[in-house]
Amino acid sequence: MCRLILFLALVASLATLSPLEGDESTPTVRDLARKISAETLRQEATMRHLEELCRIAPRRLSGTAAADRAVAWAEKAMRDLGLENVRQEAVMVPRWVRGKTERLVVVEPEEFRGLELPILALGGSIGTPALGLSAEVVRVTSFPKLEELGEEGVRGKIVLYDTPMENAILDPFAAYGQAVQHRANGAANAAALGAIASITRSMTTRIDDHPHTGGMRYRDEVEKIPGVALSTLATNRVSSWIADGRKVVVRLELSCRTEDPVESANVIGELVGSEFPEEIVLVGGHLDSWDVGPGAHDDGAGSCHALIAAATLKRLGLRPKRTIRVVLFINEENGLAGGRSYHEQHRGSLERHVFALESDRGGFAPRGFSTGVAGDVRERIAAVVTELQELGAGRLFHGGGGADISPLARDGVVTVGFVPDPARYFDFHHTTIDAPENVNPRELELGTAAIATLIYTVANAPERIDGKSVESGQ
Repeated sequence: MCRLILFLALVASLATLSPLEGDESTPTVRDLARKISAETLRQEATMRHLEELCRIAPRRLSGTAAADRAVAWAEKAMRDLGLENVRQEAVMVPRWVRGKTERLVVVEPEEFRGLELPILALGGSIGTPALGLSAEVVRVTSFPKLEELGEEGVRGKIVLYDTPMENAILDPFAAYGQAVQHRANGAANAAALGAIASITRSMTTRIDDHPHTGGMRYRDEVEKIPGVALSTLATNRVSSWIADGRKVVVRLELSCRTEDPVESANVIGELVGSEFPEEIVLVGGHLDSWDVGPGAHDDGAGSCHALIAAATLKRLGLRPKRTIRVVLFINEENGLAGGRSYHEQHRGSLERHVFALESDRGGFAPRGFSTGVAGDVRERIAAVVTELQELGAGRLFHGGGGADISPLARDGVVTVGFVPDPARYFDFHHTTIDAPENVNPRELELGTAAIATLIYTVANAPERIDGKSVESGQ
């Protein structure tokens, strides 16, 4: 009974906040959310910063000059917004270069000879010989179907994985998770049977001619072959030729390559806590994007969510008890070096990391948050999230916190992911059209408000949300 009373008291404490400066009342989470959302919607600072980032540093793949500009932009923005302890923390990142040549041309059927199909090389792919390579295309819908063809049906050919994201699956991220294995492992599996290249249907339910890039993996024991993504419309076209019994031959030309790793950086700024400054509530997104578009939803939006959430709290005079630390990670897209490096560099202080929140699902209207934690801690988070219903962010979903903060979760840090509406995310994900004009400013700002309210409530609670007590200096 005593434990239950203590738990209910803690939940209640998370649902109310310390008085605002100069205000004798004690506002609820709902009151705070209204105050913060009015400010974010009035200022539209998240959208302004997103547009600026995408203008200064589009196509900011790790290891590129654009990524360097993004790091410099982030540090300057943090200083200009008045965050404290602003710094860069060095990270070694991979360097993959797309190159200037990227073509997939139809050789057969004869009536379509010379037709160029829309592709993007997959991140990490090797290139082709200078004159390209030509071969017949064989279509499969799954890895088991590839195995059925066997070496006899695959050797010397180009494998086309026509594996759509299943539109009937309610959660687009679940559909993506089911289909993306073919992008990630398709080249290696095809090469194991003697294929000379791999083509993957783009990861989207939308039917158009905008191909979607993304990462792929090789295996040391299997010869490396080129891997590309083909637009969904072009995939349907090629598949229809094959279904009609036509022989399909294409020529693939790629000049992509991998170079030596280079140094980049995570960028960090803080709103230092008033009572427990050594305890950290982390909020972040990833600065890097793929090299084909501005990277607005993925993950300029998340980076600006984190940045402006902290800046809005400062502007409103909301100094929390614990330190809110903004971390803009580098190299999420093709290596996760930023998340791993942060974990390693801060290993000695992980017991003081109370909570970590990542935004990496786009800038759409807020729906809530996700976490893998259970029991009392989950209930404490849910007690706060429920109060965000007016912002549309009132649901707590089961799921992970995010790729960059996942190493922290393995060490016991409470991790949470921001969940915006997922319906349109994969229309733009990893494409040339992932641009600010496809971000709604009001939706973006409401996301900032929801994140700011949650992190402030956690950072300002009388006790840690994880229930731990860490001795000073320990």
